[in-house]
Amino acid sequence: MQGTLSAALEKITGERVLPQGSGRTDAGVHALGQVASFALEAVIPAANLSRALNHALPQSIRILHAEEVPQEFHARHSAVRKSYEYRIFERRVDALDQGWTCPPFVAPYVWDCRWTVEMGPMEKAAAMLRGTHDFTSFQASDPDAAQREFGAVGPNPVKTLFESVVVREEGLLRYRVTGSGFLHHMVRNIVGTLVEVGRGSVQAEEMARILAAKDRTAAGPTAPAQGLFLVEVSYDRGKAVEV
Repeated sequence: MQGTLSAALEKITGERVLPQGSGRTDAGVHALGQVASFALEAVIPAANLSRALNHALPQSIRILHAEEVPQEFHARHSAVRKSYEYRIFERRVDALDQGWTCPPFVAPYVWDCRWTVEMGPMEKAAAMLRGTHDFTSFQASDPDAAQREFGAVGPNPVKTLFESVVVREEGLLRYRVTGSGFLHHMVRNIVGTLVEVGRGSVQAEEMARILAAKDRTAAGPTAPAQGLFLVEVSYDRGKAVEV
């Protein structure tokens, strides 16, 4: 998205700028509330810029809101919390003992999970993640190898989750999480572990042990990217371009 937005801005203003997003997302992940910030020399009213960008951008990217912000604002560094939702299509069985089939128009936006899962244990395990913890067990196996090669310090694994719930809504199982920040692959690794709990391979009570291990191998597999949505990014003040 960064490169596409940069190209659209250059087309409109003639300026080469590199928009800063609120965070990186893996290929296949969707954003309902991504935020990007950038500085322009051209004086263009925010509403006019929003309209012009929507004409220049592909239909897969839409500008929902644009406004001017203080010079020190940064879409990533100024964020105080983020909210994600992960959507799972369950392979449940109906009254005629026939398995549900994931509709083709839904499939690109969900994990078409092949297992039958129990929601109760997943709810219990998800609740155990609320609060401040070291989430090393849920980060990517080697998220910043290139940075460490040059002596850079890795990301702080201690994060606070304000919300961590599993709900069933509109025919989907949804994991909703809001936190102070997230490690690379953190939400997808949590979901992969929750599904292991739901299918009975891991007990809900083991979530405390998984956290304490601070070891990626203690947690479950990484859930597919296509089920993950960045829902909202929150700031103490102001917003940049929301796409």
